[in-house]
Amino acid sequence: MTNWLVLDVENTITVRDNKKHLDPFEKDNHLVLVGCKSEEGSTIITFDHSEAKHSGIELLQPMLDKTDLLIMHNASHDLMWLRECMFDYSGEIYDTMLAEYILQKGNKLPLSLEAVAERHELDVKKQDTLKNYLKAGKSVRDIPYQELCEYLQADLDVTTQLYKSQRAILSKPENHSLEKTLGLTNLLCDLLVKVHSRGFNIDQEKLEEVREEFTLEKNKITQDLQQTVSELVGDTPINLNAPEQLSSIIYSRKPKDKSVWRNYFNDRMKSSDYRLEVSKHSNLCYKTKAFQCKECSGAGRKRMRLKSGKMGKAVRICKNCDGQGYLYKSTGQLAGLKFNAKDSSWISAHGWSTGKDKLEYLEGIARNKGMKTAEEFLIKVRRLSALDTYLSSFVDGIKIFTKQVDGLLHTRLVQSQTATGRLASREPNLQNMPRGGTFPIKKVFISRWKGGKILEADFAQLEFRVAAFLSQDKTAIKEIDEGFDVHSYTAKIITDAGQEISRQVAKAHTFAPLFGASGYNKTPAEATYYKHFNEKYEGIARWHKSLANEAINNGTITTPSGRQFAFPDIKRRVDGSVTDFTRIKNYPVQSFATADIVPIVLLMIERLMREQNLDSVIVNTVHDSIVIDVHPDEIDTVIDTIENADKNINAEIKDWWGIDMNVPMALESKIGDNWLNTQDIVK
Repeated sequence: MTNWLVLDVENTITVRDNKKHLDPFEKDNHLVLVGCKSEEGSTIITFDHSEAKHSGIELLQPMLDKTDLLIMHNASHDLMWLRECMFDYSGEIYDTMLAEYILQKGNKLPLSLEAVAERHELDVKKQDTLKNYLKAGKSVRDIPYQELCEYLQADLDVTTQLYKSQRAILSKPENHSLEKTLGLTNLLCDLLVKVHSRGFNIDQEKLEEVREEFTLEKNKITQDLQQTVSELVGDTPINLNAPEQLSSIIYSRKPKDKSVWRNYFNDRMKSSDYRLEVSKHSNLCYKTKAFQCKECSGAGRKRMRLKSGKMGKAVRICKNCDGQGYLYKSTGQLAGLKFNAKDSSWISAHGWSTGKDKLEYLEGIARNKGMKTAEEFLIKVRRLSALDTYLSSFVDGIKIFTKQVDGLLHTRLVQSQTATGRLASREPNLQNMPRGGTFPIKKVFISRWKGGKILEADFAQLEFRVAAFLSQDKTAIKEIDEGFDVHSYTAKIITDAGQEISRQVAKAHTFAPLFGASGYNKTPAEATYYKHFNEKYEGIARWHKSLANEAINNGTITTPSGRQFAFPDIKRRVDGSVTDFTRIKNYPVQSFATADIVPIVLLMIERLMREQNLDSVIVNTVHDSIVIDVHPDEIDTVIDTIENADKNINAEIKDWWGIDMNVPMALESKIGDNWLNTQDIVK
């Protein structure tokens, strides 16, 4: 019979750079308590508490040694602390948080222990002890010992109950297929803890160079945009970071009353009604010229005259110019870029959307119509937004989360964030890095060894190949077998439709229809490709319809791996289409590709490297790539290992799920001195 152990840890928390750090890689973070519960009862082991001495520490390893199944809620946190405190556990794990995530079948609900226990109607008492003390600024080690022990015991009890409740749900026939998904998820969790622990080495000098590069570019673009804004709107000051003001420049209109603006529009209104409401409830914007306020002589403030007729000492804001010192008068010339928002789906709280997708659409319109000023303005606005993100999320994020103890970036890979099972990244979010091999931030990631290399193995067209297999589309399978350049083909279709586009830019469109993109908010030339996609890959289009029927008939979709996605609110419309169609098309492909195939290949490569006792280690995975820090003495060995894995991907899929893939999966590898400057490895 399985020897199970429920485990939970309590540790101190460091707040640094306005960020909470809960990990063991902070020098001031300490393990406080470890709680364990088995069939024999509960044990609270004290490590570092202000009111209690170390107690029972020597009991923990023997308990772990005789455990076959370690049960935790948010296992990645607990396992990390155990291993960094030199405790060893190599048995099976079960994470009640991840199990709950899988049981939600793509419908995201809160995963905190308290929230999950409430949904399972477990007999537990709500515990606010930790939350209240932390809010009051108390360290975990200074929370009254008895209260902290009671809090920990309550968590152990509810986790035990939750495990039993989940096992009962998983035993139902309709959930049997989820067992393999849960098994893979728990195995991957164990590996991701190791990846988190290993960290990624950062070249701090290069990081500051990148900061300077981005900052200089940002300042130049800001200066250019301000000049263009002046030409577009006149003298009125504009803050491009304010969505309302950016909207008024792009669409040359602004709402009369923002508080009720959105109430006039809905998704189903006719085009004529939409245009009428826009006309009624927004004003055109005109260029202005500034004149010095005569009331305050341009000062923006003035002394007030007293009732006695004398000038008072108090200086107040000039009401005539609202303290600006200038009055702005209309020139009668229409301001801005004069774009028309397509329909009511473009409406936002501040006027019209200025999101990335809308700006890209308008760029295409401007390019087709030869509107050079508009095209350049929109490109620079998008680039400015990107630079702000790069500086805050990447440069600052990497700086903040690089640990002072070891100088490594211990980024977290999260399994329960996305609806499809695809990994998310935290501290910082490296998944949001632009695709392609030109993103400067990548050059700061280097090997931990002198002379070491960074190797990145990418899946070739992973999601397209998965879609070809799942749909058995003959055209897609033929193109994969023949090595057809689909991105060049995409560029040709769009260019032939009247919008010249490069192969690199066309990549963003090639597989977008796989994930529900319809071409609705694309330029006419781009929309031509989206229509052509469904005609060319008619097998994929038919498969999409069969998925919709499966969701309607069963309320769920089950992928070949056994993973399930539930659509409890799906409905068939009068025209025969279904609601949730975008998710129905997206989830099976993305999940089987990046939540099932990528993890088993990660586990395979880890296994192959450990069998050879290599020092080289997997340090990250982003979408469909695997990143390895390669020891200088093991370069050829690691390359051979990746080639070995590449040859066995389809066999590994068959071993896991009994699936015979008639579409080959493939890895393409690059290696270099840093994550950016890599060269293809020729097989």
